[in-house]
Amino acid sequence: MTAFRYEAARADGAAVRGIVDAASVPEAAALLSARGLFPVRVDPPAAGAGRPFFGRPSSQAMATVFQSLASLVEAGVPLEQALRATERVTSGRLRDAVTHVGTRVREGASLGAALAAEEGLFSGVTIGLVRAGERGVGLAPALAQAAVQLEREAETVARVRAALAYPLLLGTVGTLSVGVIVLFVVPKFVALLSDLGQALPLATRLLIGVSDAARRFGLALGVAVAAAVLAVARLIAEQRAAWHGWLLALPLVGPIRHALATARTCRTLAALLGTGTPALAALRNAREASGDEAVAARLDVAQARVTEGSSLAAALEGSRALTLAALSLVVIGESAGGGRLPALLAKAAELEEREAERRLKTLVTLLEPALILLFAGLVAFVASALLQAVYSLRPGGV
Repeated sequence: MTAFRYEAARADGAAVRGIVDAASVPEAAALLSARGLFPVRVDPPAAGAGRPFFGRPSSQAMATVFQSLASLVEAGVPLEQALRATERVTSGRLRDAVTHVGTRVREGASLGAALAAEEGLFSGVTIGLVRAGERGVGLAPALAQAAVQLEREAETVARVRAALAYPLLLGTVGTLSVGVIVLFVVPKFVALLSDLGQALPLATRLLIGVSDAARRFGLALGVAVAAAVLAVARLIAEQRAAWHGWLLALPLVGPIRHALATARTCRTLAALLGTGTPALAALRNAREASGDEAVAARLDVAQARVTEGSSLAAALEGSRALTLAALSLVVIGESAGGGRLPALLAKAAELEEREAERRLKTLVTLLEPALILLFAGLVAFVASALLQAVYSLRPGGV
């Protein structure tokens, strides 16, 4: 289902605007006509509308919103009033989004359609859970499940950031330290030696040359590097699938990305299948939630195989969308029956998150000493070059 914006006229001639959930523009117009409205304009969602990068609310902030909505709806508060009350616990862009969602709901849109209209602010998993609740499994449980999903996502992001904090700090401080030495300390040392007129050792001359080049061409070099970074970033954005496929094939980074994508995929499938969502719809939402275009392409293959009549486990196995450990739990859950698949998918997500965290810690453990050795080597070279110059000085300049 897609959220279509519409303009229509009521029987009394009043103009109304809002959002309607439909599979196509003609179906959206038919739904409006069934409500007694006369469609004037029905617009599909803007192409390329993506999730905003700057200023996007945190997963924890959005989890608070959905937990508030779940509590209020479960207590019997009408959805419109629940949305107005939830505005008080939000701020900034998220508060504006909740206000817009409330306006659309009052105009007759479903909550799922109103969330989808916020140009990618809310993930496909969240919207899928809400729509599953609106289809009859219960809106309050669906909102609570969405809050749990967002909280787990926030925890995963926090763990990854904590693991990378020290290497990033070490790299930043080390780069600044080397820059200060090359740009400020070395030139002062050169000024002391310039009046002696003696030949300097090779290491000292090399250091002086690097320092001189950095001072003369540093700005131009910085601009060139920034332009190159922007060009590479644009190329990566245009070729995300190829870039993600290359990352997935790397020895150390690839297993971490695959484990994280598997965890997100399994958690999405567990949440949606647990609310009665059909496998095809769950796979579509899992594709968006995977966060990796290479894994998303494999999920497309799995979705096509399910459409052809294959079981979910067989389709995922044939497409290699999940890791082997997660796939084994999917096979067990599907063969056991009795509704155990969602629970085992959730367990697979938990195990893969732990595996990704373990691998990330291992990578950081290797990265930290490598950075220390790198910057220690640079500082040792600078110190050695300066000391060689001092020891090479001869009395009387002879």
